Amino acid sequence: MNAPHSPTAAGPAAAAAPTYRPIQALPDQLISQIAAGEVIERPSAVVKELLENALDAGSTQITVRLEQGGVKRIAITDNGRGIPPEQLPLALARHATSKIASLTDLENVGTLGFRGEALASIASVAQLTVTTRTADAPHAWEITGSQHGTVSPASGAQGTTIDVQDLYFNTPARRKFLKSEQTEYGHCAEVVRRIALARPDVSFSLSHNGKTVDHWNVGEFAKRSAHILGDEFANARLSLDESAGPLRLHGFVGLPTASKARADGQYFYVNGRFVRDKLLTHAVRAAYQDVLHGDRYPSYALSMELDPALVDVNVHPSKIEVRFRDSRSVHQFVFHAVSRALAQTSATSFGNAPAPQSAQANPATGAAPIPWMRDQQQASFSSQFAEQPRPFSFGGNAGMGVRQNSEAYGAMFRGDAANPSQLNQSQAPYTSAFAPRAGAPQDMPAGDFPLGFALAQLHGIYVLAQNSAGLVVVDMHAAHERILYEQLKNALDEKEMFVQPMLIPVTFYADAVEVGTAEEHQETLSALGFDIAVMSPTTLAVRAVPALLKNADAQTLARDVLRDVREYGGSRVLLERRNELLGTLACHTAVRANRSLTIPEMNALLRQMEATERSDQCNHGRPTWSQMALSDLDKLFLRGQ
Repeated sequence: MNAPHSPTAAGPAAAAAPTYRPIQALPDQLISQIAAGEVIERPSAVVKELLENALDAGSTQITVRLEQGGVKRIAITDNGRGIPPEQLPLALARHATSKIASLTDLENVGTLGFRGEALASIASVAQLTVTTRTADAPHAWEITGSQHGTVSPASGAQGTTIDVQDLYFNTPARRKFLKSEQTEYGHCAEVVRRIALARPDVSFSLSHNGKTVDHWNVGEFAKRSAHILGDEFANARLSLDESAGPLRLHGFVGLPTASKARADGQYFYVNGRFVRDKLLTHAVRAAYQDVLHGDRYPSYALSMELDPALVDVNVHPSKIEVRFRDSRSVHQFVFHAVSRALAQTSATSFGNAPAPQSAQANPATGAAPIPWMRDQQQASFSSQFAEQPRPFSFGGNAGMGVRQNSEAYGAMFRGDAANPSQLNQSQAPYTSAFAPRAGAPQDMPAGDFPLGFALAQLHGIYVLAQNSAGLVVVDMHAAHERILYEQLKNALDEKEMFVQPMLIPVTFYADAVEVGTAEEHQETLSALGFDIAVMSPTTLAVRAVPALLKNADAQTLARDVLRDVREYGGSRVLLERRNELLGTLACHTAVRANRSLTIPEMNALLRQMEATERSDQCNHGRPTWSQMALSDLDKLFLRGQ
């Protein structure tokens, strides 16, 4: 027979049995302290609520003073409208606000604060003093404690100062959950930065323990974001300003090559309110998906404006989460706007690309060949660059000048040159390509070719080129991979995936699963430009591949595409997994390291980089090229010192 359960045997849960009491109304003080538990999580929450009130009051100057991380003291002074003395007790009462008066107001919130709980909640867990003065008042007025405090005359300029001291002095259990002084200060400072970033039209000053830490003058958003997010972001960002119907998105997105290991450089605002919304974060992340490593995070400062009736900001006490009436449309708008901004990441962002030449198009690809390559025997690699949708021509004899220059440099290193002056003479045709000559309007100035002209290849990996600014170093595999990837995407989007039939089909052994996949997904394979036929229960034959990938290993390509189609399904691989598949195919096809390129091939690569969107980085977010200014080289060799 089992012994009856005792509190000790049953454990602590049974020992802490609830005490049953009759239903009764809670005291006002306890109600306020419960609300404080929702609203005032830590000192930074106090800073946020008070700053939002200051901005809602029309302030243009705000000073934030903290002591001991905000636990000892938070004093915020603004030059806003102020509060009339007769309304001061109401300002400290729960659910009292000047910002909403009806359900219609609640559904069209146009202010940062509106719940009417902040001051009452703060006053219930801290020593609070409000000093305020309106424009028409002869002096300031002050109230201390709670709504039941006495309103008395005080000194002070127009605006409001709210002084919060000894946070959680009467709730020591809550105070134990606070972190170190520096940690709490860090949270407070981050709140100030978030709000200051959203309002460059307002000056902010932040001090801690009597020392001024930061000050932001009134200025443009570009300057404010550079100040707050740092020079690294300022030097690697793209501007964005797009509108669609009631939606407008503007601000800056960081270059993929300036990504971070943490998501601490991401600022998104909805109608001036900082939010951490999963929908918006996902939309931005999706726009970066094929230019960024999976474990890296982009930096951005974006502000979206829309009709307040289309967004609900009252879904969380901290008001950091929002809900959109048409979330799908908002997601698509943000995704496409950021995607278009990232499409600027090509060499042409730093110069003006020449217009495409009108030349006879290649019937297989619809692209015109590069003129100076047309009459030469080209290796298979250079033919890939010749079959591009936007070819470029150097104009005049610039291409020949580069080749002559390369030969002269080679002669110098071989010891063939008669004297050093031969090198100077050999530079003439090369450098002339950068300056337009009289009577030769077809020649382009240096700015038309931001990546300049090739000089040499380094260790079979990098292309060295000279432009008007100095030295350009290009990772040839990463650059070619991006070019092919973008071409494959465009061809698939436009349903113009040109096919290259194999003169002799490539056959290979395949297991039953691969054979079954080839049989079941012929339509998907055809859309991707592949013709893979079943020859026997154990043999597949590749009869055609995408023309853009004709120089890759057909068997490797076929196995890759069959694997992805089998794993994700035909329709899904074309929708959700398309970019990953195309990236894999481009990587297999791109020129490999240690491949020797001729000068014309290198220049063809540079021209295609200038014509390709997102060519500043490969599909994985690594940079494809880097510029070293002539002044940097001068410093390296101490020239002029």
